[in-house]
Amino acid sequence: MSEIKNLQPACIWKNFHALTQVPRPSGHLEKIQQFLLDFAAEAGVDAFKDPAGNIVMRKPATPGMEDRKGVILQAHMDMVPQKSPESTHNFETDPIETWIDGDWVKAKGTTLGADNGIGVAAIMAVMEAKDMRHGPINALITADEETGMYGANGLPEKELEGDVLLNLDSEHWGKFVIGSAGGIDVTATLDYQEVDTDPEDVAVKVTLKGLRGGHSGLEIHEGRANANKQMVRFVREAIEECEARLACWHGGNMRNAIPFKAEVVLTLPAENVEALKELVADWKADLEDQFKNIESGIEMLVEEVEAPQKEVPVEIQDNLIDAIYACHDGVVRMIPSYPKVVETSSNLAIIDIEGGKAVIKILARSSREDMKDYVVKMLESCFNMAGMKVETAGSYGGWDPNPDSPILHHLLRIYKEQNGEDGIIQVDHAGLECSVILGKYPHLDVVSLGPTMKSPHTTSERCYIPTIAPFWALLRQALEEI
Repeated sequence: MSEIKNLQPACIWKNFHALTQVPRPSGHLEKIQQFLLDFAAEAGVDAFKDPAGNIVMRKPATPGMEDRKGVILQAHMDMVPQKSPESTHNFETDPIETWIDGDWVKAKGTTLGADNGIGVAAIMAVMEAKDMRHGPINALITADEETGMYGANGLPEKELEGDVLLNLDSEHWGKFVIGSAGGIDVTATLDYQEVDTDPEDVAVKVTLKGLRGGHSGLEIHEGRANANKQMVRFVREAIEECEARLACWHGGNMRNAIPFKAEVVLTLPAENVEALKELVADWKADLEDQFKNIESGIEMLVEEVEAPQKEVPVEIQDNLIDAIYACHDGVVRMIPSYPKVVETSSNLAIIDIEGGKAVIKILARSSREDMKDYVVKMLESCFNMAGMKVETAGSYGGWDPNPDSPILHHLLRIYKEQNGEDGIIQVDHAGLECSVILGKYPHLDVVSLGPTMKSPHTTSERCYIPTIAPFWALLRQALEEI
């Protein structure tokens, strides 16, 4: 694991290595909060934890540069806790095991946490640097970004001091983000009375796994298979062809990640088990053909298990299957003025049906408030027809692009000087905290940037080593010149 500490620039990599040793899954941030406070004390900068759980650090200007514009460096401290099926990793207690694969840093069987650990590591490098000249700097390291931007939403007004906000949570080096989508959590629930399983029936567990998954914003347009949406196709046919009944369903585990695994327990007459196994094999082959240029590791497994005592009533089962089948998943519309960028989407992220309760969780995104409202009403209509209660939470607005941003053009100039090519201005479908922070500090001039990372929110997450040094060089020069 210590190999990454030998990479350059050392000021970034040693701090990122230190972060990998501190558990920090969303919702369990006590250890990382204390780590950051201890770091600030050792670095000699003021720091505190605010009421929302964010860590704020303040580094005064270099003598003689007190009149410069104040800069706020911003990243989030939490990481998405995804692991491979065979991993025994405990995200609340275990360090992330990193390794170097050519030009990439990866993790062993888990998410890497470079999203957004690299951004936090860069902030730490700035805070402890003794050889940089700069104006006044605030650092805002937010809590629970991945599960609802709770830290940004709870950020007190008048807490930050600055004129420029540099968000360090983008994942394509050379691209400077000036706009992003808003989002909202949609949850459909239904309580039902379980019924007794037919004592003559047997039970099987069907598991669909090995899908790529991915970031429900950045990769929603790539046509990756959603485990829940593909599973419902099989379950419906199993009910129709094999007299199957649904006992339970568990698929997905993060609202902002495309689900890569789903499993169901079905009951059915013993004489239909072989037919169901053949149906599983047929569906596996169909999925491999349908996604042959996108997915390469599809597994669809069936095993006989002990029959549960209870299962979902037929009418409830059919209503739930219809709703899941009809629920929109994926891109709704592209941005007309940016036709390569997704405007509106939904991610059928989590399904849990068992024990008399059905819960379906979706993350809807849009860069337009009216289209966000449209997709929410579309989802509400779908689940209301199944008799489900639909609630929304965690809504945040989009970040409207400002192509005339002074800090944007300053960064583009430095990028071209250092790299010999033009930077790219981009609007992202992923949600960034910039929109929430701008709602509280509307005067800020904002750009998001970062080194290259691939497959965030999955066990394939990786960071491209050659982009870290130029990212750090640009950040240093920008802070010296602002």
